[in-house]
Amino acid sequence: MQSIYNLDFLEACTFFLEHGGKKFHAEVLLTWLYQKRITNYSEITNIKKELLKELAKNYQIKKLQVVKKEEEEDVAKYLFKLEDGEHIEAVLMRHDYGNSICISSQVGCNMGCRFCESGRRKKVRNLETYEMVLQVMQIEEDIHSRISHVVIMGIGEPFDNYDNVIRFLRIINYPKGMAIGSRHITVSTCGIIPKIEEFMNFPLQVNLAISLHASNDTLRNKLMPINKVYPIKDLIEILKKYSKKTGRRLTFEYILLEGVNDHKENALELASLIKGMNAYVNLIPYNETENIEFNRSKTVQIMKFYDILKKNKIHVTIRKEFGKNISAACGQLRSREEETI
Repeated sequence: MQSIYNLDFLEACTFFLEHGGKKFHAEVLLTWLYQKRITNYSEITNIKKELLKELAKNYQIKKLQVVKKEEEEDVAKYLFKLEDGEHIEAVLMRHDYGNSICISSQVGCNMGCRFCESGRRKKVRNLETYEMVLQVMQIEEDIHSRISHVVIMGIGEPFDNYDNVIRFLRIINYPKGMAIGSRHITVSTCGIIPKIEEFMNFPLQVNLAISLHASNDTLRNKLMPINKVYPIKDLIEILKKYSKKTGRRLTFEYILLEGVNDHKENALELASLIKGMNAYVNLIPYNETENIEFNRSKTVQIMKFYDILKKNKIHVTIRKEFGKNISAACGQLRSREEETI
């Protein structure tokens, strides 16, 4: 039986119309689910019992199991166990502007980025929409506070699970539900061009982030196999088209790996590559893991890279480092849990 958290507003409308209800019942249901946080349909007082019985026949109110939580100041990492025994992660980060959560979209990942713990372990399956929704809901319930920003940047490639991710975006943005503003939501992709093109037509003003991590094809081919299918030139071309059509500012994510992609030449190449685009670069200090040989760039080198981009008129930030003393690398907590079983 499906989870009720798989339904977006239009799908809920269809269900009620097919079972003798009205469209407004969909709004009522989603308000009870996401604002009042019911755990049983019997708690709903303004939908007829006959309709609630039909709901119960078709949709369960499911939850995920939290099996581990690692925490330090301003950050908490959650390990969830799914119904089939698989594990996923989500990370809560507390900022001065609100609570942000980074969620997973797949169990494992097939993109094979060499620096990524998630990509070291292959994709098992896509997450269903409800398994993404519940990462947000259950962390909100755990911290007794609202999540204001959502990033789909955890385990998995979101555009490799496109339809479920799109439904997730509609659900968390729905005004009578979680009501998370579209400009507070970011989807990160390694650069699957056909899906970027499709995403241009998505009506919500959701942010798009590109995991670039290299300034030329030779280096990116070594770090990210996806580049052999969709090289940098083609990627930049579609991103310029995307930016022109949507008017949305792009984010380029760039993990700095010591002695690999953090040289002066890389910074100059990167500046030349994106100059003039409505975009900014988010420099990311690397979270090291015991299973992968790459190291975090030294702080002085990170600052040199930053300064070169600034001098070349590139908007750039350095991501605040979270979770130095916990399993911070994406997929690390899952690996430790499953590889020690």
